[in-house]
Amino acid sequence: MATLPEAVPTVGPAVRSAPPGIRRVRRRRRPSGEPPPLPRHLNASGKWWLALSGAVLVAWVVVWATRSVGLFDVADTRVLQALGRLRSPALVRAAEVAGVLATATAIWVLWLSNLAVLLAVRRWRHLFVWVAVGVVVVNVGASMGSTLARPRPYGVELLGHWEGYSMPSLPMTVLTTFLLSSLYALVPAGRYRTAGKWVVCGLLVVTALSRLYLAQDHPTDIAAGVILGVAVPLAAFRLLTPNDVYPVRYRRGRPAHLDVTGPRGEAIVQALQDQLGLLATSVTPFGLEGSGGSTPLRIAVKADGDDGDDGESIVFGKLYAATHVRSDRFYKLGRTLLYGRLEDEQAFHTVRRLVQYEDYVLHLLTDAGLPVPRPLGIVEITPEREYLLVTEFVRGAREIGDAEVDDAVIDQGLSVVRRMWEMGIAHRDIKPANLLVRDGSLIMIDTAFAEVRPSPWRQAVDLANMMLVLGLRTDADRVYRRARLQFSDDEIAEAFAATFGLTMPSQLRRLLRQQGRDLHAEFLRLLPYRLPRVRIQRWSWRRVALTVATLATLALGSVVFIDLLGSPL
Repeated sequence: MATLPEAVPTVGPAVRSAPPGIRRVRRRRRPSGEPPPLPRHLNASGKWWLALSGAVLVAWVVVWATRSVGLFDVADTRVLQALGRLRSPALVRAAEVAGVLATATAIWVLWLSNLAVLLAVRRWRHLFVWVAVGVVVVNVGASMGSTLARPRPYGVELLGHWEGYSMPSLPMTVLTTFLLSSLYALVPAGRYRTAGKWVVCGLLVVTALSRLYLAQDHPTDIAAGVILGVAVPLAAFRLLTPNDVYPVRYRRGRPAHLDVTGPRGEAIVQALQDQLGLLATSVTPFGLEGSGGSTPLRIAVKADGDDGDDGESIVFGKLYAATHVRSDRFYKLGRTLLYGRLEDEQAFHTVRRLVQYEDYVLHLLTDAGLPVPRPLGIVEITPEREYLLVTEFVRGAREIGDAEVDDAVIDQGLSVVRRMWEMGIAHRDIKPANLLVRDGSLIMIDTAFAEVRPSPWRQAVDLANMMLVLGLRTDADRVYRRARLQFSDDEIAEAFAATFGLTMPSQLRRLLRQQGRDLHAEFLRLLPYRLPRVRIQRWSWRRVALTVATLATLALGSVVFIDLLGSPL
């Protein structure tokens, strides 16, 4: 087994310079009862619509309990009889055309087209809220109608198609819900959404008048349906997908990258001052192309200059939200279903745990002298939903794929892996975007997926990925010769037996394809012998149970979806 010679540089704090003197002000503890920096707002209109929907429910309960629906029948029938006296063949045909939007076919087309658009643009949060609102409104409306069992209008001839009970008007309830949900899920806030509200209002007025003219609904049926159809999606989208937090935008970018302008940016600045005492002057996205599980930020803060004047320094922030935790959970579930078990992969259940764990790993690596950014603290933006991890910003560093890689950098990269082996830690995401070079020194970043006390397989994968990254800028023979100074042939052979395809980060695989080199095969040819490939496709009772549960959930969801499409309107 090769021994580590004294000429090989060791990893330690000397490779990094200390962060500049950042000015800190007195921190402010948020008083009890004060809302977080980024609260949810229902607004006055939302409260009014919820109050109206409450009044509708109270009136429905009173009518159901007292069986006094006849009081409404008298007034509703007089209105419908008055409209019936104005009928003419031309107006009837016009009313039939105007009311086509409330037919089952039109609502199904609206439902499916919205699903397709939201799936195409990958706006998952809006999609889940949209589907949930539709399911709730359809089932609540149908239950209310069947419980009250109010018949269709009498005393006037009914024209057109209708079925089921009339209170509330299920076609108007569903149409209103879908139109408003589509507006909040697909149309950007501002003048476009304002104009869209007037369009939706016009469509609902025309459709309601046509159904009244044809005597398909009572006036109170339509009023109750519209109120419920507006109140539920309005409250759901404003509380669960507020414009300040989840804006509707049509531009390229990963869903993981949250918008940090407007109220969210202001909340970050305020939270940095209150919780860490940092006076931020700007918050901008940074390095988005290399990050898929968070929103990386470049934050300019005030600093004390050497001459006593105010200066400016830079810190780095990683913004985590509940969407990142859910994405991580589904991603790891999918890998478990497809491959059985990729060792040490456990999903985080809360954003707080995720950011706490990364901060802990950074402190652990920093204390061990590994070249990682120094952690500066955790900032809470919205309790249990959004947190910001603040670290030192590595000034003047370049991604290793764009930097000069010599023997010293190669030795540092391999020494990082050796030191992590000794500490019992695996990085689990070694790729060019996570390795920086500054003034000939290697710096490792993004420890979000690091594992304490990993399996030997995980540690072996780290070694192979590090050698592949270093080989991208040099050649396999050079990296292999330097690796044999710190690792034995057995360890290197095991690393490449455990690393192939799926176990390499996607960025590393993409860069290997772009170079047109089979770097993995080049390393295998240099080995004195090869070990059998380590299997990652494994079956277990846990995998079988998860597969069955997932298929059952999908089947149940399909049944609910089909039932929703086939609900009587």
